[in-house]
Amino acid sequence: MIKKKLGMLMLVPIVGVSIFACATASEKALSSEDLSYRNVPLTATAVPPAVEFPKEPPGKAKRFTRAYENAPPLIPHSVEGLLPITKDNNACLGCHMPEVAKDVGATPISPTHFIDFFRLPEGKIVKLKDLDPARFNCSQCHVPQAKTKPLVQNTFKPDYRDPSTKNRTKLYKNLLEGVK
Repeated sequence: MIKKKLGMLMLVPIVGVSIFACATASEKALSSEDLSYRNVPLTATAVPPAVEFPKEPPGKAKRFTRAYENAPPLIPHSVEGLLPITKDNNACLGCHMPEVAKDVGATPISPTHFIDFFRLPEGKIVKLKDLDPARFNCSQCHVPQAKTKPLVQNTFKPDYRDPSTKNRTKLYKNLLEGVK
């Protein structure tokens, strides 16, 4: 008896899927081109669109507004000759260390990069004298802004609690927000 009921219960999803399939089969089926952002069959070899990155040297490029509050800023200048970044070779630090950035007109490295995040669960913000060693790879979060047409329309509008955070982060002031 239990096996019979179990068998019937297993049939319910199959019947449901079959009814759905029949109902949608009468509508126009979507082609693989319709399902693709590239407007080509899904099985076609993907050729990425041509992308142009900023060519302006550091200090000469227009800065981009952050995508949302406390978002990592995009790199507005050329990164030619600056990559790859390693823990022993990081050209970004020459301009973006806080003690140098103001004099050269660069965005200073965020104070969050000088915090021991392993201590946050204890409810403590421990400031480090030097850059957190885990933060050496700038291009992990900060990327050059590509000059390209988006694949899909983006209607996202960021909501900044403080208008100044369009260009500067205040994350280090909000890290323990709501923590008791």
